[in-house]
Amino acid sequence: MGTTQKLKYYYGKELAELLAQKITKAFPAFDHQGFIEKVALQVDDLELKARIEAITDSLHDFLPQDYTKAISILLNILGPENEKETGMFKEFYWLSPVAFFVEKYGVNHFQPSVDAIYEITKRNTGEAAVRPFLEKYPDRMLAIMIQWSKDPSFHIRRLASEGVRPRLPWSKRLDRFITKPRLILPLLENLKEDPSKFVQKSVANCLNDMLKDNHDIAMETLTTWSKSDHPSTRWIVKHALRNKRKKGDHVALSLIKW
Repeated sequence: MGTTQKLKYYYGKELAELLAQKITKAFPAFDHQGFIEKVALQVDDLELKARIEAITDSLHDFLPQDYTKAISILLNILGPENEKETGMFKEFYWLSPVAFFVEKYGVNHFQPSVDAIYEITKRNTGEAAVRPFLEKYPDRMLAIMIQWSKDPSFHIRRLASEGVRPRLPWSKRLDRFITKPRLILPLLENLKEDPSKFVQKSVANCLNDMLKDNHDIAMETLTTWSKSDHPSTRWIVKHALRNKRKKGDHVALSLIKW
């Protein structure tokens, strides 16, 4: 992906051609020309999210209607994992319709969808895709995400905290974690000393979300964490409190003594 055109224009006929090429290698019966033509006819007047959805819906129309077969084909086009903390939207932007395929069509197929989100996240991101599963299977999905918070992959560990953010931008609010914020604290505890800045930012943003709806509980956690000598934990506390510090909040400022 270059930087000379708006992001939405990357989700059009050229992306359909790229996906068709990859899918045909894994599934020779794929009607690649029909898929490309359908996408091309739909996207011109659409904005970014609608373009991604149009491509996703076209994938659904041209792949096998058996979801487990369709997602198996899509998993076969993922390619190598992203070894960097960056690049999920630059080098792996083309996987956004695949992630949305799981989000939109996979909610009634728990295990294959969870496995797919896990693999997609190591290249693109599953932070939006995981949210319908947290709503439909709240206890089961949260238990898996707590396990993900201890995963060797920093992409998966980040997904654990990013996916449970109560107010994740451009995503549906997770009211369960607003009414019961303590449910996600064990997951965040697993990540408070994470070595990856990528993960640390997500944990801080999750706590920043919590401050908006459950101020006292978030501050209780941040106050406890502020006593840590671990540099990762200290950075998370400082970043989570960035808005309060900018406003001169004396309690927030008192927690940052290093």
